[in-house]
Formats: sequence, structure tokens, C-alpha cells
Amino acid sequence: MGFAHEYAAAVLHRSRVPMDPVDFEPDWADQPRDGRHFPGAERFALPGRDPVAEAAGATVQSGLTGPRGDRPFTLPLLGAMLQDSCGLLSRRLAVHANVSMMTMPSYQSAGWSRGSASGGGLYPVGVHWVSGPSGPLAPGVYHYSAAHHAMRRLLAGDVSAEVGAALSDERLGDTDQFLILGVKFWQNSFKYNSFCYHVVAMDVGAVLQTWRMWARAQGLHIGPALWFDESRLSRLLGLDPEKEGLFAVVPLRWKGARAAPTVTTPAAARVRHADQERSRTVYTFDLLERMQAAALEGATERPAAGALTTALARPVAAGGERTPLPEPLTLPSDLRTSLRARRSSFGRFSSYRTVDPAQLSAILAAAEAAGRLDSDVEPPDGPSLTRLYVFVNHVESVAPGSYLYDPLDRSLRLVRSGAPGSFVQRAYTLNNYNVEQAGAVIVPTVRTSAVLDALGDRGYRLAAAAVGATAQAVYTACAAMDLGCGVALGFDGDSYVEELALAGSAEMPLLSMMVGHERPHPADFRYEIA
Repeated sequence: MGFAHEYAAAVLHRSRVPMDPVDFEPDWADQPRDGRHFPGAERFALPGRDPVAEAAGATVQSGLTGPRGDRPFTLPLLGAMLQDSCGLLSRRLAVHANVSMMTMPSYQSAGWSRGSASGGGLYPVGVHWVSGPSGPLAPGVYHYSAAHHAMRRLLAGDVSAEVGAALSDERLGDTDQFLILGVKFWQNSFKYNSFCYHVVAMDVGAVLQTWRMWARAQGLHIGPALWFDESRLSRLLGLDPEKEGLFAVVPLRWKGARAAPTVTTPAAARVRHADQERSRTVYTFDLLERMQAAALEGATERPAAGALTTALARPVAAGGERTPLPEPLTLPSDLRTSLRARRSSFGRFSSYRTVDPAQLSAILAAAEAAGRLDSDVEPPDGPSLTRLYVFVNHVESVAPGSYLYDPLDRSLRLVRSGAPGSFVQRAYTLNNYNVEQAGAVIVPTVRTSAVLDALGDRGYRLAAAAVGATAQAVYTACAAMDLGCGVALGFDGDSYVEELALAGSAEMPLLSMMVGHERPHPADFRYEIA
């Protein structure tokens, strides 16, 4: 049994048994910068909103349930996808219940909206682009600058073969274009310390889900590789793998035939530009370092085909008291508009209007579709990794209670009757959400220990990423229907295990997602920049 089992248990019990270091307090005055800074690196502006993509009328529905596409990427498509997922889209101010409200008016602490969600609004996920001779720019290694919507060139020369060798994946195909998702741990751990690894793995899943929706809506395909020679790629990118983890490599099918390399790049080639840290003091955390070391150890040992099958979500047992849900509400809204509208409700829920059951059906269908990442270790078109439990507070024609969602017949199987509002409020450990006023609270679970048994310690990344992807899908579906949404990390996982009678099932509640209507006439300011 690897260390990830121990880490998963610590995450589950952390509300009752705090994770070490217990007395740690963030130094907000010395926090790291939001994003990477490479002094002296040349910058190339990317295209923004693509008129071709806009004209295609890509909807949220097509992004969630559309078929896998085979259209090739172009620079305008890549630029638009990066902007809609990771780029700065607008500045926002609002009267809400989160502690950040007091500092947001200051430009130094401004809240910048992005299409993809991130735990604590920290956005530690960075994007490298390794481009070979077939790409639109000179071959090299680039890093996406979210603040400028531009690429910074960190290395000149074709090193795409090095990425291909690190992948060693037959799904690679004939491409020399790769996106690499990495996480600088300190950018998150300065706040979440040892809990960081769990949070950033979900952040990676949120970005991947945004890309998957965006790609499907445009007839493209995103299929991430999670098993690869991470140490080899870290050397190429000039990173310390103990401080910055590489979580996913995404091969891109590019327009035009793959060009043959004209110059052989030395094997010793690596990025020399280094990210400049702003914090004067950087701390390390034992649990975080051990978890990353465990994931690195099995990085090159891709599990055998079908290894994950035994750890996927089990079908809901037949029988039981059931409440059928109607056909999901179609989500015709433009995907890019919905990503720009996505935000957290932070205490603005109100039960003055109940949620339509067709809206809840659409949210659950979106969450179910996002419970798989199309990764290199998941069975094609297999079942989801996640199960969805639903605490119904205020949904039209659905009795308040705790339910298990069955995607096969779109029904809610009763777990416990009675209004759950007081329970979900008590189980929430922070004070920035009025949980009992939400229409429903959705709790995704994963059979985490079974995933780790099947895939090894590195499988923790997949388990958490699947939940992050689910959260991103729920956020996007709610935005498309003008519903409020909030995703919370601060909850008592043991309470949910007890309430849902999950002991012995190996199911681990990993997130709390609140959906519902908000109070009318909010005090908001929003300035669009992209």
C-alpha cells in the first residue's frame, strides 16, 4: 500500500484531525505572484476571440455531450481555447460573503475572472507549449502568459521528439505539438500547505474539462496523457520536480502534414529561463513532498489496459424509493459566453425560487459526463469515476432529502428522507456560504482506495482531477442557465460518510457543490477585458 492511501485518509479526516502543520498561517503580505514571471523571455501575442469559432455557434450542450472530433488545431483555435480557459477575462467586484470582498477594490488584490475554476481562486496551473516544425511559430518551448494572453519563448529549437519519447504512448499519433500542464506547488501551498496536492490535482481537472468542452464544441479532441517520464520533461523545462509537478501532457492534432525536423536538437537542450519567485520566504511541507515523490516513482509505468475497470463507479443498485427526473434542460447557450459568466455565489443563494427539476437534471447530466477525462488509462467510453449524491433543499416537485443519482434512468434513489438543510450547513466548515438556501448540494464521490490499488500512487491525480472536471462542468451548466453555483473545499468529509452510510464502500466524498437561485438585484461590477 503506497503513501497515497495515507494521504487520501488525511484529506478525508482533515476537518476532525487537521493535517500537519496544524499551526500554519498564510503570510498574505508575502504570497507568491499570480502566475509565472520569466524576465527577459521574448513574448508573442496570441489571437483572441476567433471569428470562425464564434460563427460556429458552439454551445454548452455540444461541449458536454457532443461527439469526439477530428478537426485539427490552428493558432487562432489554440489562442481562443487558452484565453477562454486560463486567460484573464474580466475584473469583478461584488457584495458577497467571502473574505476577499474587503480587498477586491484594491488593484493589487483585484479579482480576475477566468473560464476555469480554481480552489481558493489561486490558479497555480501553468501551460507550456512545445511546438515542433509543423507549428505556426519557430520550433521551441513556450509558456502561456495569462495576464498578456501571449506566449513567452523559453527555448528555441525543436525538442518535440523529447516530449514524444517521454510519453511513449501509441495514442500520440503523427504530431509534434504538445501542451503540458504543470503546477508550481508554492503558488497554492502558501495557503493550503499539505492540502495543496489534493487541491491542485482538482485544478488540473478543471482546466482539462474546460479544454474538453471547448474542443468538442469545435469538433476537436483533447485526450490527456497522465503517465509519462515526468523527470525527463522536468529536466527539459528546467524545473525542479519536487517544487513543480507536471500533471498532464496533451498532444494536439495540428493542421497540415507534420514537417520533418531540419535540425537535430542536442539531448542536453533544456530551458534556461527561470521563473522569478516573488515570495521572500518559501516553505516546504512534508506530506506534499512525499505525495509528489510517490507520484514520480510510478510515472513511467503506465498501467495495463483495463486496470482501472475495477475502480470505476459501480452501477446504482436496483430498487429503492425513486424520484424520476425529467429530460435535462437543453443548454443552447454559447459555451464561450457561459465560461465568461461563470462565478462563485459566495453566500448569495436564496430559496425564494425553487430550482426546476429539468435544471437539476441538466446539471447532473453535465456532472456525470465530466466524470471521465479521456485519459491514457481510462477505458474508452467507459463509465464515470464518480458517483453523485444530491442533497435536495429546494427543488420543485422533489421532496427534500438525500439521494443517489442514477444516470441510467435519470432518477434519484432515496438515501435519507427529511430536509437536509441543517446537516449540510453544519457539515460546511466555513462561513461564506448559506448552504441551506441552495436549491441542492451535489457531492461527488470516488472509490479512491480502489483507484490507488489499480493504478498506484499516481492514480490520486486522476481521482482528484475527475472531481475537478465535474466541478467545472457544474459551474458551466449553471452559468448557461443563469443559476448560482458554489464549489467548496471546506466541509467535514466524515460527516458525509456517516450521513450517506458510505463506511465500507471505499467511496470518498471529495467536494461540495451548491446550486440554486440567488437573491435578485445583486450589487456587482464587471469590466470585460477579453
